[in-house]
This record gives sequence, C-alpha cells and structure tokens, in this order.
Amino acid sequence: MKAVLFAGGVGTRLWPLSRRKTPKQFEKIIGNRSMLQIAVEKLFPLFDWKDIYISTGKQYENLVHKQLPKLPKENVIAEPEMRDVGPAVGLVVAQFVKTAPNDPLALLWGSDHLVKKEELFRKALKTAEELVRENGERIVFVGQKPRFANQNLGYIEFGNEIRTGSGIPIYEFIGFQYRPHLSTAERWVKDQKHAWNLGYFVTTAKFLWKLFEQFSPDLFKQLKTMSDAYKTPEYKKVLNELYPKIEKVSFDNAILERMDKKYGCVISVDIEWSDVGAWEGLKEALEDSKTDNVVNGNVLLEGSHDNLVYNYEGKKLMVGIDLDDLLIVNSHDVLMICKKTSVPKIKNLVEGFKGTEFEKLT
Repeated sequence: MKAVLFAGGVGTRLWPLSRRKTPKQFEKIIGNRSMLQIAVEKLFPLFDWKDIYISTGKQYENLVHKQLPKLPKENVIAEPEMRDVGPAVGLVVAQFVKTAPNDPLALLWGSDHLVKKEELFRKALKTAEELVRENGERIVFVGQKPRFANQNLGYIEFGNEIRTGSGIPIYEFIGFQYRPHLSTAERWVKDQKHAWNLGYFVTTAKFLWKLFEQFSPDLFKQLKTMSDAYKTPEYKKVLNELYPKIEKVSFDNAILERMDKKYGCVISVDIEWSDVGAWEGLKEALEDSKTDNVVNGNVLLEGSHDNLVYNYEGKKLMVGIDLDDLLIVNSHDVLMICKKTSVPKIKNLVEGFKGTEFEKLT
C-alpha cells in the first residue's frame, strides 16, 4: 500500500504562527516536531519510507526535504500552483495510474491532524487495504466516531454493518453531510450512524482515474496529458504549462458526491483524532478538561481558566491574571489576543491585509 499525505495548505486559522512562507504543517505546534513530522511518524511501521508520498506546493518542496530527510526526493508531488483539492488529488492519481494503478492507495489529509490512538489508526488503514485488495473498485472511508456535537466538521453517514475485518466493523456508505446545526449534530452523535469526515480513504489509482474520466471530463483531459508525459523528459514542462490553468474545484464536488454509493464503505473508529488546524482545535486536542489552560513557552498564569497561551519569545515572560476563555499567541512580530469564539474572524482579518502595510505579516 502507498500513502499520500496532503500538506499544501497555508493555514490562516493558525495565524500568526502559520504564514505563507512557513505554513502550519511545517511549524512546531506540539512538542519539538512539526505537524508534518508527527503525521508521517504515525504511519510507521505499517509503511516504509519508499511507500510514503507528500503532496504539497512547489514553494514548500525544500521544506519537506529538510524536515523529512529519509523521504525519497521523487516522493514529493509538487503542484506548480495551488488549484484546490480536486486537481491536487488528480495530479497524484495521474502519476500513480502510470506506476502503480492497482496498488491500494491511502489518501490522507493530516498534516495538521493529531491522532492519539496511532495503533488503532494503522489497524483501520490495514483493514481498508485488505478490502481494496479484495476489490479495487472500492473506496473505504475512515472516520472518527464523534466525541461531541462538532458543528465545524463534515460528517459521513453510514448504514448497516456489512462485515467485520480484523475486529473492526465495516458499514455501507450512505453519503456526506456538511456542517450541521447544533441540534442536528447532537442527534448525529447519538444515532451512531455518523462519523466525522477526516478526509481519510483508501482506494486504487485506477478506480479514481475512472471516476475522474466519468465525472470531470475536462479536468481528466488535462490530467491525462500530464499522465502521458510523466516519467518522460517533457513532464516538468507539460506540468508547469497545464496545471496552473486548471479550474479550481473541490474533490468532493468533482468526484465523491457524484459516485455511486455502492462503491463506498465506511470504517468508524475512535482514534482520538483532533483537527489542530485552528487554535481552538489545538486547545481541545491538548486539554484534559475544558477549564484547563494550555500553554507553551515562557508563560505564567494565575487565577485563569480555559485559555490557550503560546509564547514564542523565549526571553520574555508572559503573565496572565484572572483571564478566561482567551487565545493569546505571541510570535516574534505579532501579539494576537482574542476570545476563543472569535477564531473564525482570524482568517478574514489576515485576508484583509492584502494590499496594506500588514501584508508582509501574512
């Protein structure tokens, strides 16, 4: 089985730590390892280095090699320009359909995800691999059993249990549900027929290639030209000419929402997954209880509850007294203070810097 980790996002929800030059996946948010390093390390020993690939932007290629020196250089799939997830997956498939069309292929969004139960995560991937080896025209979605009524995530709806693989139940795929109202999310947590959609699935390049051809013929035509040129001297030229012209489209809209549900199945497991792509998600992942403070760096808090305080200036002591429900992040050039509920406004704020004196801070 091959594994592709997608690590191309900029991550404005983790600003001011995450910037265009050094996005969140390359930063040390938890401990002394970057999120990319953490994401890759949880794949071992199920995968070898030669079977792990990183999909990212061309501008981050050197960062990937620097942080993952054991990764073969040819295992970085670099987009000349970001064109959303649909083309990113398409570029991966365009390469693998020529080199390993029938091998199980795990596609993982996870360069900003934390998985605490790593062994169970690998067991779920192994079960998915076995299902795909049995039938290459199949997509196995791996979801997280919802721990609470999260309104900020997509959900996978599943039906009856089909069978059990290695002690893990496998369910029929019903469809995707997107960010629900709170009452709906609370109902989904209880019904045991929904899982958080992590963007993890296992299939084959050959099957995805067929779906691109069927549901996105214009995109497929461009991808096929790139695939035909792959492993030839003309490939980089073709890629650099064609890829930036591809229309931006999400993978869900282009492919997954259109495919016949009979080709999908679902594994729902509690791998203690958390999305640390935003500050409030990072706090939820690291806290033992909601009232806990999560701190990093030279920080002293008194009489304070439910705060996240990150200080990246080692010589400066940050002191907080009687603080509640705040996010405080101190980088070398920005001090950000906001309520936890105000995190969604960070992205809009940073996007508003374009064309101003603050654009250099993005």
